[in-house]
Order: sequence, then C-alpha cells, then structure tokens
Amino acid sequence: MELIYNATLINEGTASTGFLAIEDGLIAEVGHGEPSTELMTQAAVKTNAHGDLLMPGVIDDHVHFREPGLTHKADIATESRAAVTGGVTSFMDMPNVKPPTTSLETLDDKFERAAQKSVANYSFYIGATASNIDLLRNVDYSRVCGVKVFLGSSTGGMLLDDDNALRRLFSTVPALIAAHCEDESIINENRLQYQAAHGPYIPAKDHPMVRSREACLQSTHRAISLAKETGARLHVLHISTADELELLEQHTHLTDKRITAEACLGHLWFCDDDYTRLDNRIRVNPAIKTLADRTALRRAVAEGLIDVVATDHAPHLLSDKSKKNITVASGMPLAQFSLVAMLELAYLNEFSVTQVTQAMSHAPAILFGIDRRGFLRKGYHADLVQVRPDDAGYIITDDSVVSKCGWTPLAGAVMHHRVVGTWVNGHKVLDHGAINDIYLGQPLTFKR
Repeated sequence: MELIYNATLINEGTASTGFLAIEDGLIAEVGHGEPSTELMTQAAVKTNAHGDLLMPGVIDDHVHFREPGLTHKADIATESRAAVTGGVTSFMDMPNVKPPTTSLETLDDKFERAAQKSVANYSFYIGATASNIDLLRNVDYSRVCGVKVFLGSSTGGMLLDDDNALRRLFSTVPALIAAHCEDESIINENRLQYQAAHGPYIPAKDHPMVRSREACLQSTHRAISLAKETGARLHVLHISTADELELLEQHTHLTDKRITAEACLGHLWFCDDDYTRLDNRIRVNPAIKTLADRTALRRAVAEGLIDVVATDHAPHLLSDKSKKNITVASGMPLAQFSLVAMLELAYLNEFSVTQVTQAMSHAPAILFGIDRRGFLRKGYHADLVQVRPDDAGYIITDDSVVSKCGWTPLAGAVMHHRVVGTWVNGHKVLDHGAINDIYLGQPLTFKR
C-alpha cells in the first residue's frame, strides 16, 4: 500500500487537507485530516505531500497523437509521455490520421498500438463518413469513446456536411457524437474572396476572417438542431465564440444534458491580439478569435455552461508552422501544460481550482460515462496528479517540451504551479520530472 498524506485534496467542489491510500491500482482509502496510526503502519510507501494539491488526473477528451501515418510529428509513445508530464492520465484520440480511423480494423490497430506504448490510459474515436454510417451501429462503445464528425474540412477525407447523411448519422449512432462545427461553404467563400484580394497565402492574423464566427455559429446551430430533432447525444467540440454559447443549455445539470460543450485551452488562453507575437504558432481550426470571445469562454467555464476543458493537442513541426504558403499547418501542442495553464487562470481569479478539476476531470468522466475515473473516491482507479504551488513563478520554455515536435506556443508564459507527480492506475509514472514508462496505461471503459 502507498499512502499520500498532508495533501490538499481537490475533489468534488472542495479543497481540504487529507490523505489517500493506493492498493492494487485503486484508491483504497481517502479522507480528511490525518491518516490513522493503523494506516500509517500498513503503508509500505509513504509520501508527505507537504500541502501540495492532490487532484484526480486530467481526462483530455480531445487529442491528436498523429499515429499512424503522421509519426514524424508525434506518436502515441511521445505524446502520452508529454501528457503524464502535465498530469493528464487519460486521453481520447481523434481519427484524422493516415489511414483515417473509420473502420473496425483501423480502430483495432490503434488500440493495439496504444497497448504497447501508451503511458496514459486511452480510448479512440471512430470517424464518421458518408459510407460508414451503418458500420457505426456495430462499434463496441464500451471501449470506444464516441463518433467524431467533421462538419468542417479535415485530414483524411471525413468531411460530412450533407443534410440527409447527417440526419441519418444522428439517428443511427447509439453513443456520443463529437462534432467539429465549422460551415465549409462559408469558409470556402471567405477563402476565395480573401485570396482574390490578397493572394493565396492567408496570414495567421486573417485566419479568423476566413474561418469566421459566422462559420462556427451556423454549423453549431445546425448540429444542435439535428441533435434536438433526433435525440442524439451531441458533444460540441472547441467552442470558440461568444455567439455559440447562446445556443447551449442554460442552468441544466450535467447529468441531465443531451447536448454538451467543450472549450479548448488555446481559445481560453490566447486571443487575436496574440497573432502579432506568435503568428502561425497559434493558427488552429476553429480560429482563435477576439478578446471578448475569450472573456466569454472563460466565464462560461466558471459558470458551467461550458462542460469540459480539453486541449485539441495537435503537434506539428515548426517547419510546417513557419510556411508562408497555403500548406501552412493548423494546430498546436498543449497537453503537457494544460493543467498548469488552467491553474494559472485560477491564480488570476478567472475561476477556482475546484472548477478546474470539475472541467478537466469530473465532467469528462461523467459525460462520457467513464468507469471509475475522474474522482478521488474509494474503489476508483488511482489516477492522480500532485501539483506544487510555486509563488515565485517559473517560465515555460521550448527546452522543457516532451512532445516530439519540440515546441509550445506557451513558451515565455509564467506559471505558478508545477506538476511533480502523476499516478496512472496506482503506478507513479512521473516523479519530479522523471518518467517511469515501465507501467503502461489501460483502455478506458464506458458505461452506456
């Protein structure tokens, strides 16, 4: 048995001094105050947390680990190591790889790859296409987190924007549908107008003019309307505008929602003022928009209107980001620093530490129906993160990046929390910066 004591437990809306015991990969005991003499005697390993935060591990419901087919940028081994370095103990990976994850065979291949190399727990989305909708009835959704549908363009030919096909999809899938909502016709019209006036290359600062708020709003409205019409379980990914927030369910408890929403760290941290400094490093789809949008998104997280905070972790080589032509890549790596960045926003009083845990651990576990993860509860899997407050602060650098791409758009940012320990299924896989990858993660299981 391992015992962590004198910790500040962040769990289910409270922060209190307490202890937690781990045995056989599960949380054996968790309580407030001091552990009993009997528990101290039984523990073979004892860790005095000296007041550090002890939180349930982050569950990132939106990552692109690039395997298979794009492993020159990232792979499951490198990105899961980056994840646990930042306190992410479970991830859900997207299907736009090469070949795209749109069949049972490609889905099984990704699970097999993860079983051999992922330090974190894992699941994978299967992608929807116009030709595989019938197949989606036969997926084992006790291990597959959901179906990803792209209403905007993507890698892998998974754009699905025909009304009949979408209605059929929403009426067919017996599990969560995660939607990338951008209207492709609006984007294409904006792109043609911009290129006719200014040339083929679209600078990062103009990216939000092409992938506009109207493109996001119309597509999100379309997806939500279809979900209400068909009764589908819809999860709207990476909300990027204040306008879209008006479409979400107000004052509804998470367990009662059929339509949920995610914000990603990039849209919570950056705004269009940052394009001058960071250029294509913060080019993402949907585009980072205005300061007013960012303010509204932060408030929505604090109020629970936005249910989940994820990363959309999407590594590219800097050579792909620095191109000044139409092939410049969209996406950025964030999983390693998502928790400390969110805690920095809490440090700046944008929301509380307990609200960070709600959005990054509790809510993903609830809305995906993940079995026994996301909380500090007896009998749950011991997925934990120990975070040390740092009053002096420290600066993030590219040199500290674990992801294969070797850079982060957060370089130069000052943080006031450090991840010093990460446990996955009771095994300490991160200890003050050292990664122990002898122990591998497990596939997530879902209660449907």
